[in-house]
Amino acid sequence: MAGPTPIVVFGAEGRVGRMILRLAEDDPEHYFIVGAVERRGHPRLGMGLLASEGAPPGLRLADRPPEGAARETVAIHFSSPEATVEHIAWSARGGHGAVVGTTGLSGEQRARIEDAARHAPILITPNTSRGVNVLFHLAREAARLLGEDYDVEIVEMHHHHKKDAPSGTARGLAEAVLAARGGDYARDTRHGRQGLSGERTRGEIGMHALRGGDVVGDHTLILAGVGERIELTHRAQARETFAHGALRAAAWLSGRPPGLYSMKDVLGIQG
Repeated sequence: MAGPTPIVVFGAEGRVGRMILRLAEDDPEHYFIVGAVERRGHPRLGMGLLASEGAPPGLRLADRPPEGAARETVAIHFSSPEATVEHIAWSARGGHGAVVGTTGLSGEQRARIEDAARHAPILITPNTSRGVNVLFHLAREAARLLGEDYDVEIVEMHHHHKKDAPSGTARGLAEAVLAARGGDYARDTRHGRQGLSGERTRGEIGMHALRGGDVVGDHTLILAGVGERIELTHRAQARETFAHGALRAAAWLSGRPPGLYSMKDVLGIQG
């Protein structure tokens, strides 16, 4: 669309939500905020979002998205799975785009979000970082080229507040490898090992989640062969990378036809 992209932020009081508000305010040429949404019962509902918090003066925190928003408006979701599923209906009704960065979605919840893509452009991603999405591509290519002779282990670490494990990004790495090998996530992943665990089975992917301190997000894919191993690592040093990526995805998604999209589409990654 011509002009700045109108944005509604769901999970506006979360760490990434606040960052999106601030970055959008700092770049009025490309973005402007038309809604900031939080859960029902949030203590700041109805309060104005001051400019220092990254939102236009006069905009108030609400428990529902604005009615009558332009079709080009894009929702950005960094909230709970339940809230994301509830509010995706707003995008479906109005044909508004939605960038879903919410993690911890169940299979049923993801299916309900994907169903909204029949009526609106929906982009689902476990991570909005450009670097992480390049890592997904590299993981898929490495797994394809090396084959099952190389054992795969995935190690991730996040701050002690993170609620879901493994992270959505770690799962995305596993799914990238499995896409190259033709595997199945439920069957082929193994979450940690303890006791007399037996020999490693061919084709399994070990998943290991570490939690502590204020780590923004570290992910390492290990491909271990006989006599050598390859390690691909991404370290997020600040949450701005997720907010920048989400805004870039929103601008790309605005005005697109209904359908299911990914960060590969935004970045032009083939395959």
